[in-house]
Amino acid sequence: MSLQEKARELGIRYFLVSYSDLFGTARAKLVPASAIDSICEDGATFAGFATWLDMTPADPDVFAIPDPDSLIQLPWKPEIGWLAADLWMNGRPVAHAPRNVLKTSLSKLSDQGLELRTGVECEFFLLTPDGQSLADPMDHQAKPCYDQMALVRRYDLIAEICDALQLLGWEPYQNDHEDANGQFEINWKYSDALQTADRQSFFKYMVKSLAEKHGLRATFMPKPFQRLTGSGCHTHLSIWDRERGTNQFANSADPLGLSVMGYQFLGGILHSAEALCAIVNPTVNSYRRINAAVTTSGATWSPNTISYAGNNRTHLIRIPGGGRFELRLVDGSANPYLLAAAILEAGLDGIEHQRDPGPPSKANAYLDRPASHDSRQLPDNLLDALRAFECSSVLQSGLGDEFSKAYLKLKRAEWRDYAAHVSAWELANTLDC
Repeated sequence: MSLQEKARELGIRYFLVSYSDLFGTARAKLVPASAIDSICEDGATFAGFATWLDMTPADPDVFAIPDPDSLIQLPWKPEIGWLAADLWMNGRPVAHAPRNVLKTSLSKLSDQGLELRTGVECEFFLLTPDGQSLADPMDHQAKPCYDQMALVRRYDLIAEICDALQLLGWEPYQNDHEDANGQFEINWKYSDALQTADRQSFFKYMVKSLAEKHGLRATFMPKPFQRLTGSGCHTHLSIWDRERGTNQFANSADPLGLSVMGYQFLGGILHSAEALCAIVNPTVNSYRRINAAVTTSGATWSPNTISYAGNNRTHLIRIPGGGRFELRLVDGSANPYLLAAAILEAGLDGIEHQRDPGPPSKANAYLDRPASHDSRQLPDNLLDALRAFECSSVLQSGLGDEFSKAYLKLKRAEWRDYAAHVSAWELANTLDC
């Protein structure tokens, strides 16, 4: 069935043909249903330089070719269908476009009959429309996590989001108030990595749209408030045999339920952790969240050492149960496609080189610093992370030379723009020197 026929069946009048640029910003064109089949064949045209892609105004058109399998009908406006698109230029895929980068990485697994499955925990804050304050002035407990009153005060919005996920078949299973005042999380079932990335991209758009509908503003910014816990995007990982449907990370004989492949994949992530930060902690603000000072709740819930443990949330990686592990490093500003691609490349390097992560830590990484003194530390800022990425043959070769050069170029320009900014702190502390 063509998309035009599907549109008639579902009552869709328009399609959002959408792609994610290198900074994770969603770009789209609104295409009438009567034209969608030709767009699927030829692509919707964009000027790449007008978005965060490494292009110039002299470059030819970029064509966004939608993936029909990614179709999501907007639950709050069902006359619109959303489609994830792949970018092409000059008759070939744009090598540094994020969705193309992820598909290239996933093909390395697919050639072996394997697939990466991921689940993401997207935390977000609800703010006033100007973004300056928490939307709920009554949400002020020192330890607000799981606060029943604050959760139900936002029932109308949270329920509408969760109802939408149920309608879409994503199998949501819980909603909660998180550790910071004004912070929430909605969980849905894991899937193959490309579908999860598409869903995460759409989820961020949906949450922001529905928040606006309710007169609020939603943000996935890693650390909008100094004294409050930041927003992570904890990512759960496993590799499966596609034909047999078996989890290749599962081993019931292991104390933590992880296979040799699982430990090697984990070891690869630890090996490349500093460079990985450049992708999964991609903003200046990301480094306010990791290595952060203690928040009003008593814990930041973000990692400060490159280490792993069993069911212990103070480390970079947690193994909460058999057959999977949770990477707690990722934050809400990460590009959904690039985070999965970079994690996969680090993990594949771990498998290829049989990287042994060593025994799991039993320390509280927040308190027991002497016991974790041998652990490597995370980068202090975006510049340090970019330098680590620049030195990483694992990630640069895995993600591709064209992507690596483009990403470093644009991110270094972003850092220089930030470094040129004179902050209020500088004025307060240096004006009268």
